[in-house]
Amino acid sequence: MSREIHAKCFPSHCTRGGGRRQKQRCEGEAKSSVSVPRGTCMTMCPAYELRQRELQNRLHRFEVLTGTEHDRLPRADVSCTVKEYSRPAAGKDSTRATDLRPPDILLKTVYYLVDDIAASSTLHPWTEVYSFVFDRLRSVRQDMIIQRISGPECVAVLERTVRFLLFASYRLCGQPLRLFDSCINDTHLQECLSWLLECYREGQHQHQEEFQALSLLYNLGSAQAVQHVLELPGSVRLSPPVRLALAIGRAYVERNPVRLLRLARRLDFLQGCALHRHLLPCRRDLLLLYSHGHSSRNCRFPIQKLADILSLESSLTAQLCRAHGIHVGGEWVIFSKGSFTESLSEELQCAQMHRLLEDKQQDLTVSDIIHGVA
Repeated sequence: MSREIHAKCFPSHCTRGGGRRQKQRCEGEAKSSVSVPRGTCMTMCPAYELRQRELQNRLHRFEVLTGTEHDRLPRADVSCTVKEYSRPAAGKDSTRATDLRPPDILLKTVYYLVDDIAASSTLHPWTEVYSFVFDRLRSVRQDMIIQRISGPECVAVLERTVRFLLFASYRLCGQPLRLFDSCINDTHLQECLSWLLECYREGQHQHQEEFQALSLLYNLGSAQAVQHVLELPGSVRLSPPVRLALAIGRAYVERNPVRLLRLARRLDFLQGCALHRHLLPCRRDLLLLYSHGHSSRNCRFPIQKLADILSLESSLTAQLCRAHGIHVGGEWVIFSKGSFTESLSEELQCAQMHRLLEDKQQDLTVSDIIHGVA
């Protein structure tokens, strides 16, 4: 099933407007017109696809059987080969039971992708690891949509997918577009978040508070996201993660970057990943605010104090100030509202400003992060 159909049945919660009813209507119409297929494939890759990809030399290097890498047609390692995502094509039957994996095999596949690929210390570069895992997780979701899988297995898959995409948005920040497209990553992350939040409407789930908070932090400033949370039961709405996310959202709407950055220090690592795309604009707003509030020829602001407020190293604080036209002299910053500029130097990248998250990551492994162990 295409992403367009997915988006129709599971619209983004940021623009939902009756999304649950629309989803139920879509499901009801589909069920009335055709029976829902049930997968019988008990391996991570259907046997037919495995043979075809061997013959067409389309195996990824992570899937090749050791010792056959240099053969004209490398052989597949059945224990490592994972079904590719494929776009629906005219005349192609995507509902054959032998090509679809049942829920337990889909969850097993996700665990393999996380523990053996994404968290591997030997597979490099991570941009290639990301590309492989991203595609195979998309295939897992495609199998779930075709079979209309719901319940605990669906939630478990979506939760790990959201964590993976959030982590990737931080880890690959600043990579060239040919290696990492942040817009595509964002599109899939929003779709998975929307689908997951719809699943939470069906019953209680262990990690609901975590993901309601992540949704708020990732969609900072979204009135629809806040309204969604305010309609949740009190046990979720008043939980510590959600309350902290709401407080950060309030600081963002009120254009209070000092409070926002102070509250951000209380976030855990993955919550920081959700917030991280907003940090550079937030720091820019803070410098703009200080450029007006401390604009004076005789005013000298300690650069170390400013660095602490921004959660940056002193050298990066000075670099950020200069990029915005703010004068830095030795250990002091001299603010002037007339010299502040909105434009940023191309040499100044978000990836250079990650101290706040690096301090939080500490000894967490990729597996811990994606499985939610942290």
